[in-house]
Amino acid sequence: MNIAEAKNSNSIVFKMSVPIFIELLLQMLVGNVDQIMIGHFNENSVGAIGNANLIMNLVIIVLSVMSVSTTILISRYLGSKNTGKISEVFNTSIVMLGVVSILITAAIFLFATPVFKWMQVPDIIFNETKIYLLIVGAFTIIQGLYMTFAAALRSYAFMKDVMLVAVIMNIANILGNLILINGFLFIAPMGVAGAAISTTFSKVFGLILMIYLFCRKTNIHISKKYLKPFPWHTMKNLLHIGVPSGAEELSYNLSQTVIMKFVNYFGTMVITTKVYCSILANFAYIYSVAISQASQIVVSYLIGSNNLKLASKKVWSTLIVSMVVSLSITLLLYIFSDNIFGIFTKNPEILALGKKIILVEFFLEIGRSINIVMVRCLIAVEDVKFPAFMCMFSAWTFGVGFGYLFGVVINMGLVGIWIGMAMDECIRGFILILRFKTLGWVKKVKNKRKEELALG
Repeated sequence: MNIAEAKNSNSIVFKMSVPIFIELLLQMLVGNVDQIMIGHFNENSVGAIGNANLIMNLVIIVLSVMSVSTTILISRYLGSKNTGKISEVFNTSIVMLGVVSILITAAIFLFATPVFKWMQVPDIIFNETKIYLLIVGAFTIIQGLYMTFAAALRSYAFMKDVMLVAVIMNIANILGNLILINGFLFIAPMGVAGAAISTTFSKVFGLILMIYLFCRKTNIHISKKYLKPFPWHTMKNLLHIGVPSGAEELSYNLSQTVIMKFVNYFGTMVITTKVYCSILANFAYIYSVAISQASQIVVSYLIGSNNLKLASKKVWSTLIVSMVVSLSITLLLYIFSDNIFGIFTKNPEILALGKKIILVEFFLEIGRSINIVMVRCLIAVEDVKFPAFMCMFSAWTFGVGFGYLFGVVINMGLVGIWIGMAMDECIRGFILILRFKTLGWVKKVKNKRKEELALG
């Protein structure tokens, strides 16, 4: 991507979003394929991987939002033609993501058992849940490095290359699952442990491919010289974006963990339904994530080239497309819910409950599609703290609070919990739209640009 493309092409965000969408879809399938394939081995094990993935999704999202700061800064320096800072940003990011990944791995091994007990994971799936988390969590550093290299490639608009790696990773994971879950030749069936091992090896393979592409496609250098003396100002800029964003995602996913605790009250049938509904919900909003990532890169580029008016237009056009796609997919999921849930199970209770959840999901997606786009774009324009505050307030007040009220106290079950989550997304989305319309971010961008110019 160059300045002319960012300024003049109305389709640049869409073109960038398509490979990101395919990449995210396939990355999502790496986790969800485990749940789908294990369901044919043992339906209860779906709940085990679902509970474990709540923790791993939390980890992955925290690493992802921290790598977003790498994408934003590199895109901004490309936009301002300040290429001398790019290698410094990347090397500092490697250090930051590496340290965070190691700390996360330590936390997983120390707190896996008490966390799952607190979540009230049923005894029948407790050991499998723990095994899956410990195997996948042991290699968090691989995920952190993968995301750092992917962030750099996205900044240079090599989305198709990152997508190709995701395709290969997904194929490797499926083949690994086929062999390890059910056993093959001299390999005994390993069930959940096999799914975890397959997922881990596919990520290692993906990282190797990502490093190869990085070395061939970019002019970024990996060297200790960019860390001597240590670039504290660059680290500060990365953390300025990454910490509030990470705190927001951490808070949101912790709230989802509490919500999963409520779901666990209702037994394995409801747990399994929740897992299947979450998988389908991912398909509804994953394009919103893709187009918001593409928009964030373009907006960061435009901010770097000081074109704030066009950056604002890109945000609004992205929001409209995000909502249309997300709601259209959710409507199709509702219309064909029995057929779609039938891919996973023939249990009539799950089919009936799942259809009710997808109806509520339609309203939830109105707010979520707004939040996904607005949060990323507000971060790109230097308004980092407000989205984090809103998420912490709304997710816990409405998602957890009203989810518990409707689901547990009023005894509406999973439907009540989903209504609480829908309230959170819609209220938060409305407030973030008002925040962007006030244009307070314009002043933040101009002040930041003055600071960078003063530092040279």
